[in-house]
Amino acid sequence: MIRINQLKLKVDHTEEALWSKAAKTLKLPVKEIESLQIIKQSVDARKKEELHFTYTVDVKVPNEKTVLHKVNNVNVILSEKKEYHFPAKGTEKMSSRPVIIGAGPAGLFCGVMLARNGYRPILLERGESVDERRKAVDEFWKNGLLKPDSNVQFGEGGAGTFSDGKLNTLVKDPLMRNRKVLELFVEFGADPSILYINKPHIGTDVLSGIVKRMREEINRLGGEVRFNSRVTDFMIKDGKITGVVAGGEEIPSEILVLAIGHSSRDTFEILESRGVPMEAKAFAVGLRIQHPQKSINKCQYGVEDHSVLGAADYKLTHKSKNGRGVYTFCMCPGGYVVNASSEDKMLAVNGMSYHDRAGENANSALIVTVTPEDFGATGPLSGVHYQRELEKAAYLSCAGKIPIQLYGDFVKGQLSKSFGDVEPAFKGQYDFTSIRDFLPPYLTESLIDGVEAFDRKIRGFKRPDAILAGVESRTSSPVRIPRNEEFESSIKGIYPCGEGAGYAGGITSAAMDGLKVAEAIAARFQRLPI
Repeated sequence: MIRINQLKLKVDHTEEALWSKAAKTLKLPVKEIESLQIIKQSVDARKKEELHFTYTVDVKVPNEKTVLHKVNNVNVILSEKKEYHFPAKGTEKMSSRPVIIGAGPAGLFCGVMLARNGYRPILLERGESVDERRKAVDEFWKNGLLKPDSNVQFGEGGAGTFSDGKLNTLVKDPLMRNRKVLELFVEFGADPSILYINKPHIGTDVLSGIVKRMREEINRLGGEVRFNSRVTDFMIKDGKITGVVAGGEEIPSEILVLAIGHSSRDTFEILESRGVPMEAKAFAVGLRIQHPQKSINKCQYGVEDHSVLGAADYKLTHKSKNGRGVYTFCMCPGGYVVNASSEDKMLAVNGMSYHDRAGENANSALIVTVTPEDFGATGPLSGVHYQRELEKAAYLSCAGKIPIQLYGDFVKGQLSKSFGDVEPAFKGQYDFTSIRDFLPPYLTESLIDGVEAFDRKIRGFKRPDAILAGVESRTSSPVRIPRNEEFESSIKGIYPCGEGAGYAGGITSAAMDGLKVAEAIAARFQRLPI
């Protein structure tokens, strides 16, 4: 196979044009190309008047070495296909089935891989199935009645189910786990283009069907996914896990995967009480900001609407004058700001997009790095305490509605009275308030400094009628559960996994961590006899 890098074509090109460009690069007739596979596609928008796709492709042709020698181009090389490999089965015997807590990306991908290799895992999900969960979330957005165990944070699919469904990650991938995750998403219903586009996304509507089919696969292969099964205790004896208590039932297991998600605060408290080592970690908090999607498109693509590229995105970073990092996170093109609360009388927001990203607004988290020194408490759960204090204040500021304020008024410290040209796009009730009143001064200072800097990169970012909403407090886990090189806690048999345990930061990295833990379990243990 020959790999061609840096193939550039206008964004409205045809498939025939791609094959023709590849053939021209190889100095061959098109008919001599036996196959062509797109490995990567990214947008080159540096020249707004002439937008391009840049491709990496693998092509199969006769006499590859002869072709390479004739072409003599640094962008044309031999390509060796790399594949993901699940390890050979271990030799240590299990006395009971492995238990996975949490049916988010980490738990589901761990569960699928274990099920496909004969380990028949039991997945315990505190929330409801994705269909029932969606009903609960819609009802909450409509009337504010929160289900503590089935909401935007908890339930089948995890917190990522109500998001943009982004699948990009910065995790290095020499063992092809990232590719395997994307291939599994495609197998369970995602568009095959996620295998090669530079910033793949699924969308909340499509993701719901995918996670349901993953659950069905686990059940089909002898595993078991149990909903409404919140774990209320951990059975630990002589430094080893022996089982858990869920729904009043003791479930024995010497293998326990903690894929609990970043919002399982009560579970963190139980783990701490049982002596499972944990530590506070830095994360980020802030607000959501909304702009008209057309203005983002104009800045990024040079036009307000682009029929091929769709809704534009952005990713911005800045070091504020006070030394704190400020950055945008989980940007949702054509999306909505949603009430993402999971605890009574507390309020948190997140962003969400459907697959078509057809909403009028762009939104993103506008967040600031905070460290254990900021938390105002000590101990492994001090970050949880910090989050809760912010969320309580946000809830009280608008009696449970999403607190909002226009950016210009936020800077001036005055209450907003009406919207400008930016129309609100929310899921959940909202109301005007003074957001500055419940943010620590260092966050306000950092956010304003960041927005001013971002306006130099995205013209109009600091427009006075941009809509702020708060508080964005669930960017990542405030806790890390240490594990060794075999992915095991110092409490034997416990495998901390995914975002909640502090080892991931998004859907793809959480899913990849689920693969890692499944591999570690399989490399050590024999599967149970049927």
